[in-house]
Amino acid sequence: MENIINGSEFVILEKGVTIMDVVHQKIKEQMLRNEIATILDIAVPAERIIYANPCKEVSHLKYAVSRGMQMMTFDNKDELLKVAMVYPTAKMVLRIAVNDFTSHSPLSEKFGASLSECRLLMEYAKALNLDIIGVSFHVGSCCTDPKIFAQAIADARVVFDIGIHLGFQMYLLDIGGGFPGTGEDKVTFEEVAAEINPALDIYFPDKTEVQIIAEPGRYYVTSSFTLVVNIIARKIIENSQASSNDEEAGNEKSMMYYLNDGLYGSFNNFAKYRELLKPTLFEKHSLDQKLYNTRIWGPTCDAWDHISNTWKLPELEIGDWLLFRNNGAYTISTSTMFNGFHAVPTHYAISEDAWETLQNIKREIQSPVEEQDGVDPQHLVIRQ
Repeated sequence: MENIINGSEFVILEKGVTIMDVVHQKIKEQMLRNEIATILDIAVPAERIIYANPCKEVSHLKYAVSRGMQMMTFDNKDELLKVAMVYPTAKMVLRIAVNDFTSHSPLSEKFGASLSECRLLMEYAKALNLDIIGVSFHVGSCCTDPKIFAQAIADARVVFDIGIHLGFQMYLLDIGGGFPGTGEDKVTFEEVAAEINPALDIYFPDKTEVQIIAEPGRYYVTSSFTLVVNIIARKIIENSQASSNDEEAGNEKSMMYYLNDGLYGSFNNFAKYRELLKPTLFEKHSLDQKLYNTRIWGPTCDAWDHISNTWKLPELEIGDWLLFRNNGAYTISTSTMFNGFHAVPTHYAISEDAWETLQNIKREIQSPVEEQDGVDPQHLVIRQ
């Protein structure tokens, strides 16, 4: 028997039923892959979707099968065996590891096969009668060295040639993400493109035979949101001695501000992007106002909910607002409800021109034609 309290389902155990019985039942239930469902719900054809997670849950894989998706990545033998049992007609893309240690969020420690592994993996796929159609890589989120793209493309060419030698029809190259999302990043999109395009010309010159795709998630959404937070509490710390540092001379006190959002909310991934995220004041204070050493905290009772101690801010009041621009990637999507705090509400705004562009793109997806004029990707950025 099931009941609901505050919107949450729970199970009342009848006599003879144990919690392990519930566990076994839940394990057997198939979970839906929400990200796939979201894309399908906006009328993107299943054949255009690539399931780019190299290590997939069986239930999610079955859901992809039921919706007609075919392209998916892999980087190990067990994944190939899993797909062979669940979806033997899938079109496989081999994800390779790259040298991404300079990125803010390296991924190759978790995902990607080394070049020395690729031949054995492709031979294993052939033995399982699985079809491999291409290669993918990801240089890590917020890449700071554009040359990594060029080297990864060169490595992908090596793997392409191995696949062709083994008899696979290789026609897809996925160059992943890692593109800068704002003008404040260490590198520009133009600098990245200056490395990618020549490398593609060298290693994949015949673009009519190879389809090249990318995953520019951060590029599109980093600048799409501005986070607005409120100071809910304040502590003024009176220093017993003035600092000997000339810059701090005369600052006999320091400030501690507590915000209504923190590390368990929109600042969840703040440590990785600390240098990219700085507050601005909602109502600008006078330019000659004294700045103080400031510590910023989130609202929870956890001492780890500490956002920063590096910013210098003027003396602010409870109820003042701070703005954090370029806050669209890896923020609200990773927030939790720890300590009972809900995710921040989201308010959307878009220009008429951008809205019309999005509607045109939606119509093109629903009624594709063989040749379409390109769309300036900047029009796709929704700025609040």
